[in-house]
Amino acid sequence: MNGVNGTRRGQNAPQIQVIGTTKSGKKLNIRSYPKFENLEDERLYRKQHLAAAFRVFADRGFDEGVAGHISVRDPILSNHFCTARSKLTGLNPLSMHFSLIKVSDLILCDEHGTVVEGNEPINGAAFAIHSQIHKARPDVTAACHAHSVHGKAFSAFGRELEMITQDACRFYKSHSVYRDFRGVVVDEEEGRRIATALGDGKAVILQNHGILTVGQSVDEAAFWFISLERTCQAQLLADAAAAGSGHNKILIDDDEAAYTATQVGGPEKGWLAFQGYYDEQVAKTKGDFLN
Repeated sequence: MNGVNGTRRGQNAPQIQVIGTTKSGKKLNIRSYPKFENLEDERLYRKQHLAAAFRVFADRGFDEGVAGHISVRDPILSNHFCTARSKLTGLNPLSMHFSLIKVSDLILCDEHGTVVEGNEPINGAAFAIHSQIHKARPDVTAACHAHSVHGKAFSAFGRELEMITQDACRFYKSHSVYRDFRGVVVDEEEGRRIATALGDGKAVILQNHGILTVGQSVDEAAFWFISLERTCQAQLLADAAAAGSGHNKILIDDDEAAYTATQVGGPEKGWLAFQGYYDEQVAKTKGDFLN
């Protein structure tokens, strides 16, 4: 595995370090997931960033009618029902456009799909998928699924991504394919099969359907979705160009892909990458979605 000047990883190859101080030694402010004094504050934070994620998805055309959903665990009630494996999840109302969703519009439901807070129903497919993912993966705080164009197009091949770009390496050995398409997901058993296909990864490509990502924060899950959609687009473009030109794609080897994944694929990297999108929504809407 080549490093700088042809050296190998582990053979005194120079390493890129995060610059955390100024020349004078002053410590720089590096954003990180906040610490909360109480669970109520964390609940509000999760709801605010969930609402922002919907706005970000709308800006990128990930909406399509009532299809698509993002969920986040409730930090208070989820813990309370932990022994019963009951996870309460914040979801979007069934018929509300992503671009209009505010914190006050979010729906809270229990492990049976019963609405606990909110005045509108939720998407049945959303509950069938998300409830089973949250049950199967205690480490997952949030999950995102939408019928984005390039995700749908790439899903038609029923195959994993090739490691052809640095960004693709975010998903190295951390994504899978669910190949058992059975139409609209309407029951929990189908949700369990999707959760099984996801395994311990951060993403799953749903054949003939679309893409789904998860994370330890809604920010992370949302950024993985944005990145996966773009990576699917890059894969489609590269495949088409290769077929038309006769040139072969150059793949990143396994050692380099694994190393790069540690640099760009960690939970904190996903969370941090989303913060610019969040800031954009605050500025663009003057904080309207926070209401």
